[in-house]
Formats: sequence, C-alpha cells, structure tokens
Amino acid sequence: MAHSNITSLTRTRAKRLRRERTKAEQIMWNILRDFHPRGARFRRETPIGPYIADFAWLIARIVIEVDGDSHETDAGKQHDRRRDAFMMQQGFTVLRFDNDQIIGNPDHLTQLIESKIAERLAEVGAS
Repeated sequence: MAHSNITSLTRTRAKRLRRERTKAEQIMWNILRDFHPRGARFRRETPIGPYIADFAWLIARIVIEVDGDSHETDAGKQHDRRRDAFMMQQGFTVLRFDNDQIIGNPDHLTQLIESKIAERLAEVGAS
C-alpha cells in the first residue's frame, strides 16, 4: 500500500498510540523484538490504509492485534471484522491475542507466535 494513502489524521493517531502503550502492548513488543535478530521486523502502531495495526511486519504481511475489553463489545467485534477483512484484502495475515492471554502467559504466547510465523522466519533466514 502506498505510503501516501495514509491520512495525516491517521498518522497523528498512530504517533499518539505509540506513546500510550498498554501493559499488554508493552509485553507484546518485548516478545516481538526477540524475533528481530532472526529477521522479523515488526513495527508498532503502523498505519495500513484507514486503520492502525498494533504490530505489523510489513514485508511478511503479518499483523498482530492486541485486544482489550473494547473488542468484546458488539461494536468492537464489528469493527474488528471490517478491519480484518480490509487487512486480508491487502494480503495480510491477522493474528489476534487478548490482553489476558498476553499478560498471563507470555512464554506460551512466544511459542504460539513463532509457530504462526515460522514459515516467514524460514524465508528470511534463507535469504
């Protein structure tokens, strides 16, 4: 997606979100940074079209979302469905994890993420 397709409002909101991380987002960022030496270049609060992905590895087309309580409402679920559909239309794989899952068992989450992105990690390692 062209960088110029991102509105200034979305860019401003993404910058604010980078400064205002939740505990679960901080834990997730630490987990994802551990994949960096193996070639996974995740970015935080990355605009993709009209949406902001919590974490995105743009080259591999992977988005990871951290879901808090607002995602459990009917409106939140509907928004997530629209967002996920848009992301998938853009060629992204979307992985969602809720706050409790991240905070409660980060070691298991690391293994789960690794299994989900293993193919992409292998591709990066082979190049």
